[in-house]
Amino acid sequence: MLVLPSSSMANTTQDPFYFILTDIPGFEAYHIWISIPCCCLYTISIIGNTTILTVIRIEPFLVQPMYLFLSMLALTDLGLTLSTLPTVMQLLWFNNQKTSFEGRFAQFFLLHAFSFMESSVLLAMSFDRYVAICRPLHYATILTNSVIGRMGLAILCRCVLAILPSLFLLKRLPFCRSHLLSHSYCLHQDMIRLVCADIRVNNLCAFAVVLLIIGMDPLLIVLSYTLILKSILGTASRAERLWALNNCLSHMLAVLVLYVPMVGVSITHQFAKHAPPLVHVIMANIYLLAPPVMNPIIYSVKTKQIHQGIFHLLFQRKMH
Repeated sequence: MLVLPSSSMANTTQDPFYFILTDIPGFEAYHIWISIPCCCLYTISIIGNTTILTVIRIEPFLVQPMYLFLSMLALTDLGLTLSTLPTVMQLLWFNNQKTSFEGRFAQFFLLHAFSFMESSVLLAMSFDRYVAICRPLHYATILTNSVIGRMGLAILCRCVLAILPSLFLLKRLPFCRSHLLSHSYCLHQDMIRLVCADIRVNNLCAFAVVLLIIGMDPLLIVLSYTLILKSILGTASRAERLWALNNCLSHMLAVLVLYVPMVGVSITHQFAKHAPPLVHVIMANIYLLAPPVMNPIIYSVKTKQIHQGIFHLLFQRKMH
């Protein structure tokens, strides 16, 4: 059962211009201690993704399609981190549960848009790996800088246009029930349950978005890796197979880091509705924090060129 806010805060649930954030149920007295690992995770995400962006920008040998897509992923991870950081830390540091109506919708848009971008960028990266392994002779002519730029613009437009209908449909509805959210940030499934009106159109719109992005992207990624695997198994040299698999390893780990928590959150919402609130909070936090924290670590450790670029960057700073 969710822990209700204090009486002074509870009175604001009738105010249509505010929502009430919820912290980790049962751990209200440990906010300062909980904020320490949270700060560490946010710091790792910000420093890690900023470092990757800096290395790709200053190292001439990293101006390649694979690393341009990686810079898109790092930007997306930074956006995802900065979308949740303000409300999480305001709750843990200042115990401030009240947040503005407009602020919630801004976070709703940013959070879901960057989440969809993460999936879309990983799909683009799977296409990059397919071309690099299955059509290596045409790699430079297929994935030119202009093509990559158009792909990035298409990803941005796709995600923004996917989330805008749900945003406008939700914003026009009355929130006449409790304004108490289940998390310290705003998710669509969390806000829609507070609506006191017919939400069938909203549900259909949300289902279409999930089907077209969250459903389609993993299927296309699996298809690309099926074709990659088929091409790898067709090569005669064992060394070539290992080289191809190693080139895909970082991307495969990034895909798992995103989709495993995403599936976990979906299963929890669908089949564990009566589970303790702590379970839902932990799953939602893992889903939003795991990719931004783990992706820079994965690519820094598993990608030799990024590894070398980071050491080069650190060495240059020491020399100066």
